[in-house]
Formats: sequence, structure tokens, C-alpha cells
Amino acid sequence: MTEKLIEYISLINDRFLGYVLMAALVFCGTYFTLALRGVQFARPKEFWKLITERAGYSKQKGNISSFQAFAISTASRVGTGNIAGVAIAITVGGPGAIFWMWLIAVIGAASAFAESTLAQVYKVKKGSHFIGGPAFYMKDALGKPWMGVTFSVIITLTFAFVFNSVQANTIAQSLQTSFQVSPAVTGGVLAFLTCAIIFGGLRRVAKFSAVIVPVFALGYIAVTLVVLACNFEKIPAIFQLIFTDAFSWQNVAGGTLGATVMTGARRGLFSNEAGMGSAPNAAATANISHPVRQGYVQAFSVFVDTLVICSCTALIVLSADYTALAGEGITLTQQALGQTLGGAFSNGFISASVLLFAFTSIIGNYYYGQANVQYLTHSRRVMVLFRTLVAGIVFLGSVAQLKLVWNLADLFMTLMALLNITAILMLRKQVCAVLADYRAQKAKGIQNPQFNPALVPEVRGAHAWENTPGATGEKA
Repeated sequence: MTEKLIEYISLINDRFLGYVLMAALVFCGTYFTLALRGVQFARPKEFWKLITERAGYSKQKGNISSFQAFAISTASRVGTGNIAGVAIAITVGGPGAIFWMWLIAVIGAASAFAESTLAQVYKVKKGSHFIGGPAFYMKDALGKPWMGVTFSVIITLTFAFVFNSVQANTIAQSLQTSFQVSPAVTGGVLAFLTCAIIFGGLRRVAKFSAVIVPVFALGYIAVTLVVLACNFEKIPAIFQLIFTDAFSWQNVAGGTLGATVMTGARRGLFSNEAGMGSAPNAAATANISHPVRQGYVQAFSVFVDTLVICSCTALIVLSADYTALAGEGITLTQQALGQTLGGAFSNGFISASVLLFAFTSIIGNYYYGQANVQYLTHSRRVMVLFRTLVAGIVFLGSVAQLKLVWNLADLFMTLMALLNITAILMLRKQVCAVLADYRAQKAKGIQNPQFNPALVPEVRGAHAWENTPGATGEKA
């Protein structure tokens, strides 16, 4: 019975909902790329500056900086899919799938900008920090609280519970395969570490992410550079292979070009989550002087996830004779790395990468759930219960079989993303107006633009900004 249910849900996801979601995400990303005049390409130097500086009001006690908000969203975006999913994309769709993965990320960054800017505009004050996300702009900007409640329930179930159980299971299986560690032991340790971080609140989640995300990202990039240095003569051929396979006449004649495009597109969309409504929950936490700042930061996060981390995996696999390897997913990446740096190193490094990527995803996913539980209720008891359940799910996920849960997660994520895409397209005028306000201030030579909702007629209900320096004419 369970196997039949898994088969039916998988069929619905693959044959219908998956294509509907991809079409919606591509349309949304293309629309905002055009409507916002290529906002994701406009100020690359400013992207980096906004991430690293302590802009606006982030120095106040209890506030979350742009970089910490970036780290939380990147922690969730960068997961085991960056290792396993990219390898699978190459084996299923060929090297050309990587080109389409890049293209979709570039388009999707505009959607990430739009949803994260909206999350900043319609964030709310919660104690000493801010919370927000799609549920908040669905209620306050669209006037549809039912839509916000529906979104909150779906994202909490999907990210905080289902995705976290899958990430925990991936860690447990990897450690069991590489080091014969019992899944129960792994689950117990993961549950304890999760409790230690999430019961410390948003500030501890932010500090943890801000330290760990740069470490594992830079480490993965460094190893990739070593692999490329050892295979320096192959680099031109690797990029030539990616581009030629993406438009190969052989693929057209053989009817496989569609598979190449679809595989790369799906990998890009599902890896960076642009437009799906998850990252805005982290974007809303930053205490900054203008919403566009966090829109830029989250667009950059999409590039980090797909154009950097996913590309690292692709280059590791394509540097090896991957067609002669028997592995799939993580195993293929491990074997490909082993061809250059040896099996002992590759086993340990990939296992460590899986551990870091998956555990940071657990923490990032938890926060998405926390923000939406806080949208639904202000009860401290409910929050304690929620955190306890998350830790319990992490343990159970380590020892359970998750095929049904994973397929349900795909279904829920599709519904969640379609709700968010609908909302941000309905709020497109607000996004354009807020960006126009930022650009107008920059054109006047103002280095640190301030957001005053009273000067942007399209925006209503941006209550968190009413008493900020930008709204009163004070200097930040």
C-alpha cells in the first residue's frame, strides 16, 4: 500500500506539478528580470559591500545584520543537493545540464530579489529583532490572512519537519557508510546539537550560521581549486563540453535535449529556492536602512548557491572520467574526487561536507519554521513544543525510511511555491516602486538610502518602518 502511494505521489510530482512549478518559477524570474531591468546584474560591487558591511541599524542590540541574514538563507539553500543533486543532473541530463542550471539561477535571482525586498518592507518587530516572510506580506500587503496561514502551515511542515528529517537521514547514512557509525548514535548527537542551537533563539541561529557557512563554503571551494589545479589542462575542455552539450545537435536528433534542459533547470530551481518563499523568512530578520539592500543580498545568495557551490561539484565530477564510474549522487562525487586526491581523502572530505551542508540546512530550515509559527501564534509554550518536535524529528529522521516523506515534501513545496509566486506577482508594483525609490536616492548621490514608506504611495501597511530614521528624515 505504501509503495503504491509513493508511486502515485511521485507520478503526480514528476508528470504534472513539477512542470507546473518550473514553468511558474521561470515565468516569475523572467518577468522580474525584465520589469526590474536586470536588477540581479546591476550592482555587483554593491552586492558584496552590503553583505560585509554593518549597514543602517544592525549595530543595535539584538539586531541581525545583512550578513547574518544572508548566512541563514544560504545555510538552508546549500544542502546535500549541492553534492548529490548536481552529480545526478550530470548523469541524467549530461554535462549540458550545468549550463541550464546556471541560466535558471541567473533568472531566478530576480525572483529572490523581489520576494526578499517584500519581506523587508512588510516585516514586523518581535522583541529585539524582526520577523517576516511571505505569510506577512500575504496578510498585510494583499489583505489575505487565509493565504498567510496556509503558507505558514505548509512551510513549517515542509522545511522544519520533512526536509530536516531528510537532511538528518542523509547525515546518518553517510556516516554509517563511511565510518560505520550507528544511525541511532548520529541521530542522538544531531538532536542534541540542534537543541543547543535552536533553544538559543534567532541570535544564536544567526551567529552559528554566520560562522559555519563561510567555513564550509570556502573549504569546498578550496578543494575544488586544488582539483582544477591538478587537472589544469582539462579546464578548457570541461567548459567546452558544458556549452556544446547544452546545445548539441546530437541531443536534438536523439531527442535528449529536452532532458538536458529540464534536468539542469530543475537542479537550479530546487537548489537555490529562488521564488519559492523560503529565503524571505531569513531576509526579513536583517535590520537595515532600505529593503532593497536585503533584496540585493538574497539575489547574491542565489549566485553563491548555484554559480559557486553547485558549480564546484560539477567541476569535480567533470574533471574525472565520470562515465567510467559506477556511483550515483554523493557516491559519484566521492569517486570523482578520489580519482584526483585519493579515496581516503575523498571519503573523509565528502562525508564532512555532507555533515556540514546538511546540518546547516537543518538550522536554516528550523528558522523558516520558527518565523511561521510566530506568525500563527505568540505562545511561548507552542514555541518550546515546536523546538522540541524539531529535535525529535531530527532523531527520527536519522533512523527512519523516508521515501514517502520525501515525495510528500515535493508535493507540499510545490503548493507553497505556487502560493508565493502568486503573491509576489500580485505585489509587483510595490517591488518596482521600492526599487525605484532606492535607485532615485542613489542617483542623487546618497550612499546609504533610507526607506520612508510615506514617500512610496504604492506601499501600505509597512508598520515596522514607520518610526525608523528613514521615515522621519533623520540620518542613520
